[in-house]
Amino acid sequence: MKIIFMGTPAFAVPILDMLIKNHDVLMVVTQPDKPVGRKRKLTPSPIKTFAESMGIDVFQPTRIKKDYQPILDMKADVLITAAYGQILPKGLLSGITSLNIHGSLLPAYRGAAPIQYALFDGLKETGITVMEMIYEMDAGPIILQGKISIDPTDNFQTLSNKLSLLGVKLLKEVLSDFNRYFDNRKPQDASKVTFSPLIKYDDETIDFSWPTAKIVNRIRGLAPEPGAHFTYKDNLYKVYQAVKSDIIDSSSKPSTILQTKKRLTIKTRDGAIDIMEIQAHGKKRLHVKDYLNGQTVFHIGERIKEDNDVN
Repeated sequence: MKIIFMGTPAFAVPILDMLIKNHDVLMVVTQPDKPVGRKRKLTPSPIKTFAESMGIDVFQPTRIKKDYQPILDMKADVLITAAYGQILPKGLLSGITSLNIHGSLLPAYRGAAPIQYALFDGLKETGITVMEMIYEMDAGPIILQGKISIDPTDNFQTLSNKLSLLGVKLLKEVLSDFNRYFDNRKPQDASKVTFSPLIKYDDETIDFSWPTAKIVNRIRGLAPEPGAHFTYKDNLYKVYQAVKSDIIDSSSKPSTILQTKKRLTIKTRDGAIDIMEIQAHGKKRLHVKDYLNGQTVFHIGERIKEDNDVN
């Protein structure tokens, strides 16, 4: 088949790789290069880097709503998207059959962050939906779905990798007998719709008044990027891994520091967490034991300053 592919993050790379090996990919559409790091160096998306390495033409419209005609001009058989990052306009969707590889079992978790929210909510399983795109966010008919288990050690990166490979498998199956699968697509059950909105900076803040499991799951859903964070003595710390602590303290308030030797233990609403990987602002990401070794940064009995702490 002649295909236009639209995607941006690493999640989409294995899917594009499969399409290049099995079909005629006419063009890849991805987000514009973005400034990254303290030096704000313009950096291409993982999809752009991979597409160019494979000799595929790359198109990077700043606003797809105003600049989609080059896609229609390619006269492809189908348009396939996987975490592209912009809402596609009516004019584009009405001009070509369009499929989306979505990282949830729709109608659950429509929106920009389905993988993160599956982890935030502590789900035991999730999946991929291959769907027809319509001009309503993630609301199109379902073509094929598949499930995978979420392991307790999964974070955003590992779960994204698993789902990407499942997406490859399902899309390959759909394209092998496209007309049959497409003709048998089914509408979503509107009564079961849930959403996973775009994650904002405030969503990355650790609130130690939450239950332990909720905090651990929030950290999992944000690792390794952008990372969850908290503020202590006006310094920002990012957290990449944490586990439920075996320390019991029923008298301290949430956010109280309970342990600072070899592990950093902080009181939560219903227990405590051990922070395992941490990064101080402007410093390297370290195992907490290495970070605490030889320096006194955190003090037992003090409370972490939270964005919503009024004390």
